[in-house]
Amino acid sequence: MDPIRRRARTRRKFLKMLFASPLITGSSMLAGPLAELLRAEAPKEEHFLGWLGNLQQQSDSVISSPDQALDVMDFEPAAQKAIPPAHWGYLATGVDDDATVRANRDGYSHIQIRSRRLVDVTNIDMSRTIFGVKWDSPIVLSPVSAQKAFHPDGELGVARAAKTKGHLMMLSTVATASIEDAIAARGGLVWQQLYPTNVWEVTRAIIKRAEAAGSPAIVLTVDLEDGSNRETLFRSQRVDKRQCATCHSGGYSPFAQGKPGTSPLKGGFAGYVARKPMFDGLDVSQVTQMFPRAADWELVKRLRDTVTVKFLIKGIVTREDAQLAVEHGVDGLIVSNHGGRTEDTLRPTIESLPEVVEAVAGKAPVIVDGGVRRGTDIFKALALGATAVGFGRPHSWGLGAFGQAGVEAVLEIYRRELRAIMRQAGTTSLDKITRDSVIPRPS
Repeated sequence: MDPIRRRARTRRKFLKMLFASPLITGSSMLAGPLAELLRAEAPKEEHFLGWLGNLQQQSDSVISSPDQALDVMDFEPAAQKAIPPAHWGYLATGVDDDATVRANRDGYSHIQIRSRRLVDVTNIDMSRTIFGVKWDSPIVLSPVSAQKAFHPDGELGVARAAKTKGHLMMLSTVATASIEDAIAARGGLVWQQLYPTNVWEVTRAIIKRAEAAGSPAIVLTVDLEDGSNRETLFRSQRVDKRQCATCHSGGYSPFAQGKPGTSPLKGGFAGYVARKPMFDGLDVSQVTQMFPRAADWELVKRLRDTVTVKFLIKGIVTREDAQLAVEHGVDGLIVSNHGGRTEDTLRPTIESLPEVVEAVAGKAPVIVDGGVRRGTDIFKALALGATAVGFGRPHSWGLGAFGQAGVEAVLEIYRRELRAIMRQAGTTSLDKITRDSVIPRPS
């Protein structure tokens, strides 16, 4: 083989080795340029060296304080730098090759905003009323589990940031903080997300505890599928040299769930949930699933008869299911595919939103999450009928990088960007953002 071809083959092998690294696959910022190089027949040496130089420059430019961030994406590499590899993989992962995670984000790029001119935009009103409560903005903190895995502040840091900035927060069933502590840190309302488990007595106890604590809403999550192929997580685990048992001693580790060639740690799934505050004092010996595979609309009926506060379903993405939810007396819906973390449908939630809104026909508020990274994304979702817009990963990036201060900075950036696009579009309040405010991008 001639020297030129040998060098080209060596470079390509090295690129493939880099692309297999979880440090690359876990970051859309890095994986994209490398994928472009791999698609090339024979990448030129100067192109390759230039890419490595850009990679080094990106690494050197990671923000070191929240005030340096220009957008919420700036928090992603800062969080990745601060969070242990396996924990980062848990936050970043999608299913298979993360295509649905990317689709959620890309969906917003297919929508254009129509600007109106000569409108007095001196005063912008971003407030939104949901279930009789007026919020400063339509921006919602979606539930994310085990946030102490990202920063010692955990969910309480998120709650305090939500209080400072005036935002609605949802707390995961498997959070590392209780609903009572989250409400105290928030200084007010926190919605309780619900994984129903396969044991009704446990499910009912969680509901009643949240209601007693003052949570005004229970949010049943139906977009979770156990055993999904979370490749980014598994690749990240391979480079994490820590022993999981150090933190997960005596219990199941969510970071080992479904990992090829491994088994749950001693204690099993029941041991895992037993260490979560919302399961304190409950008999979880028979709990084997967060969301039972046998669940159907009879479960929704049973929950509707049990829940005395507002009852929402998170994970509805079709017209048919939205109609069934309304028929079963559900008070609100959240259009979500779990951030692309548990299914690989390749359908972005922003494209699911219109048919759900149409099916609900104004009978219940509709919130959407998944792929929201800009204030313009929030604007587009509102234009397509969303009552409010949520996100999970970005506020976890802020938390992982800088704790409560990082979450506050993320929220402030979203607010700033939403205010800016409302001015640019000539919409001085949320009710002025309508279907006429957006158009599909020509293909």
